[in-house]
Amino acid sequence: PILSVAGRWETILRGRNKAALEKVLPSHMRARRWFGGKARGIRAMMIREILPVMNEATPAFLGFVQVEYADGDAETYTLPLMYATGKRAEEVLREHPQSAMARLQFKDREEEGIIFDAFVDEGFGESLLVGIARHRRREGIEGELVASRTHKFKQIRGLTEERLNSSIIKAEQSNTSIIFGDRFILKLFRRIQPGVNPDLEIGRFLTDKGFGHIPPVAGAIEYRRGREEPMTLAILHEFVSNEGDAWKYTLDVLTRFFEQAVAQRAKTETLFSPQVPLMELVEQGPPAAASEIIGPYLESARLLGQRTGEMHVFLASASDRPDFTPEPFSKLYQRSLYQSMRNLTGKVFQLLREALKDLPEAGRIEAKKVLDQEAKILDRFRTIVGLKITAMRIRCHGDYHLGQVLSTGKDFVIIDFEGEPARPLSERRIKRSPLRDVAGMLRSFHYAAWSAFFSQKESGLIRTEDHSFLESSAHFWCLWVSVAFLKAYLEVATQGNFIPKSRRELQVLLEIYLLEKVIYELGYELNNRPAWVMIPLQGIQQLLKT
Repeated sequence: PILSVAGRWETILRGRNKAALEKVLPSHMRARRWFGGKARGIRAMMIREILPVMNEATPAFLGFVQVEYADGDAETYTLPLMYATGKRAEEVLREHPQSAMARLQFKDREEEGIIFDAFVDEGFGESLLVGIARHRRREGIEGELVASRTHKFKQIRGLTEERLNSSIIKAEQSNTSIIFGDRFILKLFRRIQPGVNPDLEIGRFLTDKGFGHIPPVAGAIEYRRGREEPMTLAILHEFVSNEGDAWKYTLDVLTRFFEQAVAQRAKTETLFSPQVPLMELVEQGPPAAASEIIGPYLESARLLGQRTGEMHVFLASASDRPDFTPEPFSKLYQRSLYQSMRNLTGKVFQLLREALKDLPEAGRIEAKKVLDQEAKILDRFRTIVGLKITAMRIRCHGDYHLGQVLSTGKDFVIIDFEGEPARPLSERRIKRSPLRDVAGMLRSFHYAAWSAFFSQKESGLIRTEDHSFLESSAHFWCLWVSVAFLKAYLEVATQGNFIPKSRRELQVLLEIYLLEKVIYELGYELNNRPAWVMIPLQGIQQLLKT
C-alpha cells in the first residue's frame, strides 16, 4: 500500500496519517506467525502507544497495536517501526520482504521509502541491547519504556568492548528473537498483557537462586505506566550453544530405533509392554532388555527427569517470597480443577462429534471408541474432588515438553517459562502441581514416538508387513523411556515437600493430569492438524486401560 506524508516520516504515526497506517496493518499482521487472531473477525487496529527506541539521526519506535475483534476481548501486540529509503529499502525488501508494511511517498519532496518491522534491522537490535546495558528509559505517549540489566549481564558480556554481531532468528514463532554474537539472545514478546511475564519472573528467580540448567536472565525491557504493574516487552538471556531442542534430538534417535528394531526383529518381537499402572513399573525400573534395545536414550530420559526434578526443587525453595511459596491444595481449588477439566472435556468432545464425518475411517472408529468413554473420563476427573491431597502447589514451567528443552550434546537446558501463550497471564502465574509439568513431558515422549512412526510410514520407509510390529516397538520405547524419566524425577523431587506422600495419591494425580493433557491435545489437533488426531485418540485409550 502507498501512503503519503509531508515533513518527517514519523508524522505517519500521528493524527490522520496514523489512521491511514492503521488501515494497512490488518493485512500485514494477519500474515505473521506471531499474530494469534487470524481466525477471528478483526474490527479495527489502532496504534495506542509509541515508544522511541533509537536516536533522531535514525529514528525507530516500538508501537503498541490494539486489535479490536468482532467478538471477545481486544489484544495488544508490539510492532517495531522504522523507515528506509534508497539502497537500504531495496535491501530490506530483498532480504526480509515480509517485514515491509507500506510504501511512503512525500508531498513536499521527491522521495519514496518503506515502513518496515524494525526488528530485522541490526541497528534496532543493537539499540535495545545498549539500552539494557545502560538502564535506559524512553518516554512514550502514556507511559515509559524501562530497560534494565541483572548482575549476570557484565559476566556474560565480558570485558571486551568489541561490537557483537546480531542476527535475527528467521523462523517465525509466537515471539521474535535476535542473537548477539555467542553471548546473548533477546526475545521480544509480540502479544503483550498487563503484568510481569512468567518467563521473566521465573527466569529471574531461578537465575538468582543459581539454578544452572536454564539460560540465565541478563536483562529485560518493560513498559511502565503510573502505578500499574510493569508489562514485560522483552527478555535478554545468555545464549546457550546447543545442538537443537530435545524434540529434534528425540526424533533422530527414534528414526534409528525403528531401523534397528526391524533389523533385530527376532530379538525384539517377543518383548511386550505390560498394561499396569506406571508407578508399579517405576518402582521396578526399566528391565535390562530395555537398556539393550533403547540404548543411550534411556540415560538421556533419566538425565532429563533429574533436571526436571531439580527445577521443581528450586521453584519450591522460597518461603519468603509469596509468589513462589508452596501452597497446599484446598477443597475449593480441587473443585475448580475438576470443573475446568469437565469443561475442557465437554468442549473437545463436541468438536470431535462435529469432526467425525471428516475423519478417515480408522480415525472414525477410534474416535467413536473414545466418545463412548466420556462418562468414564469424567468419573476419573471427579476423583480429584474427594481425594485427600498431601501434595503442594508450586510455580511450574507451565508448557513443558521436549521442544522446551535444549540439548547441548552432554546435558539439557530448560527454556521458555512463559506458559501456554494462548492463556491469560494471570492464569499462567497460578501455582499448580508440578506433576502437570511431568505429565506434559510424558505425553511429549508419546508424541515423539508416534510422530516418528507416522512420518516413516507416510514416507514409505516402513514396509506394510512391519507396521504392527513397529507399533508395538513404539509402545515399548515410550513406556520404558517414561519409566526412566519418572524414576529419576521422583528420586530428586522427593527432596522437596511438594510430591504426594503416598503412591496411590501420586498415581491418581499423575493419571488425571495425563488425561487432561491428552484431551487438550485432541482439541488442538482437531483445530490445527486433523491428520494427527490418532495420536491423542490412542493416548486416551491407553490411559483408560490402566
